[in-house]
Amino acid sequence: MASVVTVQPQVATNITIAQQKRKEWTTGLCNCCDDCGVCWFALCCLPCFMCKTVDDFGECLCLPLMDGYCNVCGLMSMGPIPPISIAMRAAVRERYGIRGSICNDCCVMYWCLSCGWCQMAREIKEQKQPLTIINAHTTILPHPTIVSPVVYPSPVNYPPQQHYMPPGATPFYPSYPKDANAPFAN
Repeated sequence: MASVVTVQPQVATNITIAQQKRKEWTTGLCNCCDDCGVCWFALCCLPCFMCKTVDDFGECLCLPLMDGYCNVCGLMSMGPIPPISIAMRAAVRERYGIRGSICNDCCVMYWCLSCGWCQMAREIKEQKQPLTIINAHTTILPHPTIVSPVVYPSPVNYPPQQHYMPPGATPFYPSYPKDANAPFAN
């Protein structure tokens, strides 16, 4: 009878995880003048602005609308802390490698909700800009070969042909009706 294998043989691998250095936000929390369009959009309609920012980040467009729902339905013990906004700020920080903490995110979104959303929108906009890479490779081409041009013969002008009628043939001239109302009159 065969014995039961309880431990599968495994290959030991060493995995080195490179910890990238965390950076700061590209703009400050109160730097609304860095992008006045973002600031005005947030000032005029914050819920619409939040939805657009989340959509630009690649998440569900209606996600920020859950902040109000969470505060009304059952999470009143949290007070007016917007859980979706905090989670969104943490996700932006994590994706772009920005230094910070969940405690800092809570404070920013509790006391400066619109400024926090503006900062996230500016960061997303900055990170979406295409990276310009300059390639400085030198390309050496082989010596050019001389190609002789192709000469096409010029067109020949022939004299116009004379139309003639064979002997004994009578020319055919169609007859047209004399009355315009009688289409087939002879």
